[in-house]
Amino acid sequence: MIRVGLARTEPSYVGLTPPYGPGKALPELVGLLGDAAAEGPANHVYAAVRGALMALGLDAERFGTAEWNPLGALVSRGSRIVLKPNFIRHWNPSSTTRPDAASVQSVITHGSMLRVMADYAFLAAGSEGSVAIAEAPQHDCDFDQIREIAGLDTLVSFYETHLGRELEIIDLRRETVRYEDAVIVERRKLPGDPAGYRMIDLGRHSTFEGSGLDPLRFRGADYDPGPTAQHHMNGRNDYLLSETVLSADLVVNLPKLKTHKKTGVTLALKNMVGINGDKNLLPHHSVGSVDAGGDEYPGSSWIDRVRSFATEIARSLLKRGIGTKLVQLVRRTEDAARGKEFIRSGNWHGNRTTWRMCVDLNRCLYYSNADGEHFDAPEPVRKILTVIDGIVAGDGDGPLSPLDVPLGAVIAATDPIALDLVAARLMGFSEEKLPKLREPMRDETLRITKVRSANDVTVFELPVGADTPAERRLDEISCERPFAAHPGWVDHLEQTPTGQNQRNPE
Repeated sequence: MIRVGLARTEPSYVGLTPPYGPGKALPELVGLLGDAAAEGPANHVYAAVRGALMALGLDAERFGTAEWNPLGALVSRGSRIVLKPNFIRHWNPSSTTRPDAASVQSVITHGSMLRVMADYAFLAAGSEGSVAIAEAPQHDCDFDQIREIAGLDTLVSFYETHLGRELEIIDLRRETVRYEDAVIVERRKLPGDPAGYRMIDLGRHSTFEGSGLDPLRFRGADYDPGPTAQHHMNGRNDYLLSETVLSADLVVNLPKLKTHKKTGVTLALKNMVGINGDKNLLPHHSVGSVDAGGDEYPGSSWIDRVRSFATEIARSLLKRGIGTKLVQLVRRTEDAARGKEFIRSGNWHGNRTTWRMCVDLNRCLYYSNADGEHFDAPEPVRKILTVIDGIVAGDGDGPLSPLDVPLGAVIAATDPIALDLVAARLMGFSEEKLPKLREPMRDETLRITKVRSANDVTVFELPVGADTPAERRLDEISCERPFAAHPGWVDHLEQTPTGQNQRNPE
């Protein structure tokens, strides 16, 4: 049995302000925080996260006592614990046209989630250990605004004042950029990970081996496709990952529950994109039509072929720093003529590239040890706990422009696929239609999950106001109203056919 904890609560962050205290003196925190343990108004998110950890069964025998230490069930005192949120971008473009239905709350992990996990991380690590929040957002994200939105600096001050301890905040990116009309017009270097980065070659262990995909077609996160291809050919499959993350004894993965244009859903596995030092080494799609060996777009219409050809010319110009104005004009003209919902850049259910990259990253995280030996260990070399923020979730044009979905759910698990299965059921999506969930369950050699079928997962669900979780089969977990899939995934993801009790993203 693979256990998952699910706690239900109010589907809103209204009334919560930094530093997001529990609002009551929880017995396990009094010894750590003293009088500060009860600071702030009532906090239902704190209670839900705590409930999900309890429902997961962490240190279950001591729950409700001063000795309860949920993360202490995973690591010992003196450990290095890294919290990995989803801080992909500091705004939601849909809020411009749909301010009543879209906000940044459905884009990024809420600061209240970080407060709970930081409390329990400091409790587990003890005075000898350390705690950090580390993330590599999208390269056009303003991290200063993220700090403000999530209340990170208030959290830092809180722990310095009440514990005399440092909560490190680390932007793992080495570069940030500024876009105009979807074209990069400015680049700025960043300090990056103070611990450095590690190049990991998965080699034959990569999901790209034997896939039939052509590395020369791979396109990454920047204009120059050269590095993307070079690091994924001739038996080589490289990823440049954060040493802060890889040196951790425990990584607490804190994703946001939302849809995704290239993989259908974000959830646990996709959140590991944010541990990279060079996202241009990450294959995001393969250029060209499916018939030509790519997965950029479906079919073979002339307009898509022409667009793909023009995009490659634009890449060639932009990587040399020329043609910016021309490319901006073409992009504006195209958006005016076709809108923004046509399929491009692998943003559809036929993407065969991104799910493989996501599985590879998780393989690296679970099995790459400090000696550079990656995949021979019988068990993962570090602990990973995932606690997903589904208080306000996102559907439709995720992960960057979703509409808010008031869900009121927190899910916790040590198996990422088990957690993602529960999240997919809450969204009304079928795991059999999600390659990044389906394939790791089918292929035991990938070794990132012990789930082989829905029957392997048992959910312990804590309803609103309940003290004891109820044991459920995965098939008993369902959604009240199915999420709207990303436009490129509509009718290829849902358990319920389109139009039957489904949210309308328009």
